[in-house]
Amino acid sequence: PSSEFTWQYLDASGAAQTLTTTPLAFAAELSSTPSVRTIGVDVNSMFSLVNDPRNAPNTLLTVSRLGNVVGTTSRPVTYVNVTMTTMKAACIAMLRADIPVFFGCDVGQSSERARGVMATGLVDFELGFNVKLGLTKRDRILAGESKMTHAMVLTAVHLDADGKSVRWRVQNSWGEGSGDKGWFVMSDEWMDEFTYQAVVDPRFVSKEIREVLKQDPKVLPLWDPMGELA
Repeated sequence: PSSEFTWQYLDASGAAQTLTTTPLAFAAELSSTPSVRTIGVDVNSMFSLVNDPRNAPNTLLTVSRLGNVVGTTSRPVTYVNVTMTTMKAACIAMLRADIPVFFGCDVGQSSERARGVMATGLVDFELGFNVKLGLTKRDRILAGESKMTHAMVLTAVHLDADGKSVRWRVQNSWGEGSGDKGWFVMSDEWMDEFTYQAVVDPRFVSKEIREVLKQDPKVLPLWDPMGELA
């Protein structure tokens, strides 16, 4: 973390820029007052919500041996387990404040990479194979059929007249060759079934949720699916 590195990149105007810093200095800069004003959030204060239907809502979870760096003084990797209703409400609140949301999901399920569509009804398995898939989200985790496999960013949400989410705009990292030049659309039903994690700003969740961070975490076993994205 103390070793200096140089990063060369093109800014929004296409001009070449060079940044020389260290990982520690870069992390500190992200939590500095100017950065907080620029991006609208202190990244050091953010934490993870997860939706793990195997465990009770409003409990703190962690995974054995996750983040096992000897001598580290950083905070442990923990997750506040919530319902999808709570997770989506926090995501919507952040998007309303123009803050994108990092989220973790099982990206290969019912998704079309070339067109950038993630929707539960994308493939009609009952028509094609004469089989009805009745597994719940909990069932899929327990059977090892689903887990977090990829992280992306929520950048917008379509709300109906009642303020309920219909679909979400997703920025992926696979380049312009997938989706609509790298952009995907995710149905709300797909989010319910295959999204597991969202990193949120504490300002956009209730005090009840923030208080969960004070609990002693329930330790999930080594290699648990909830630890796939850290």
